[in-house]
Amino acid sequence: MRVDIITIFPDMLTGFFEYGVLKAAREAGLIEINMHSLRDYTDDKHRQVDDRPYGGGAGMVLKVEPLVRAVEAISQPDKKVQVILTSAQGKRLTQSVAKTFSSFDQLILICGRYEGVDERVMSVVDAEISIGDYVLSGGEVAAATITEAVCRMTPGVVGDEESVVTDSFYQEQLLGVPQYTRPPEFRDLKVPDVLLSGNHEQIATWRREQSLKKTLENRPDLLKN
Repeated sequence: MRVDIITIFPDMLTGFFEYGVLKAAREAGLIEINMHSLRDYTDDKHRQVDDRPYGGGAGMVLKVEPLVRAVEAISQPDKKVQVILTSAQGKRLTQSVAKTFSSFDQLILICGRYEGVDERVMSVVDAEISIGDYVLSGGEVAAATITEAVCRMTPGVVGDEESVVTDSFYQEQLLGVPQYTRPPEFRDLKVPDVLLSGNHEQIATWRREQSLKKTLENRPDLLKN
């Protein structure tokens, strides 16, 4: 899996990918993550990437030329490539969407900024993705979120594959189960007896019940079906 992120702030996310499983996966050659400055694809002396919107209105809009040039320069020929624009107007990122993206050889993520991008950029975009119903100043945080959600689907990135399979939303639209570790008791707060019983059937039943309970309490919308 190769991920290329196009942004006007290429140093913003550098540190994010230098920790945890993503760092280990990069060092092991399982994934490749590259940052690209949008200004490198301009053709004027001021390296301008934005301009005022036609028709008036507040704010600035990212220009079409540098974005299209960047995508065309970065795309790997003869590879299965998906170009993604981070946008509050996009389809919501879900575990299912992340699993779909993980089947590609290369993801190119365009970080939105200002009032958005020139609509003609959509001619080279395959998917418009939002990470939630709120507005951020730019798409860098969204790009980091998409990258982590997708890359951890790559075999070997997460050491124990069961950790991925048992994640919230992986197999069905339910939240994950409550987790406990040692000590068995802390300030009168005890680990549920069933988890200490060694009875795998009872543990599985308990976990299923707890998953349904937490989903009902925190995300009842997921149980509509």
